[in-house]
Amino acid sequence: MDVVGKIIQVLPAQEGVGRNGNPWKVQPYVLETLDQYPRKVHFEVFGEDRIKQNPCELDQLVTVSFDIESREFNGRWYTSIRAWRIQQGDVTQPAAGAQPAAPAAPAAPAAAAAPAQPAAASQEPAANVDPFDASAGEGTSDLPF
Repeated sequence: MDVVGKIIQVLPAQEGVGRNGNPWKVQPYVLETLDQYPRKVHFEVFGEDRIKQNPCELDQLVTVSFDIESREFNGRWYTSIRAWRIQQGDVTQPAAGAQPAAPAAPAAPAAAAAPAQPAAASQEPAANVDPFDASAGEGTSDLPF
């Protein structure tokens, strides 16, 4: 999942040693979304390597890719949002002035090419045909059921 927003708090990093004796480090942040009704999201970057690969600064616009996980402890549930990638800026929107690239049509092999149909028939939808009805038309469907 991804969320876009501005870093509004950089919380103190936490460190420790796990049961197996390996050291761990987690860096928590608070992000505010850019929605009409902004929401605050507390997320963490876990692991020294990921913290170094994904630096964040206060008031920085970022796109955060994360996983959500819930776990139970002593009858209570806890949810964590762990970021695995942080990119600067809003990468969900195309850059200003950028032209969207036209999708390239895949080349079909000559042996697999379908026979030519009249242009008028290929551009107009069939009347009163449900596109989700497997019994309509040729009876072929790419659905597994």
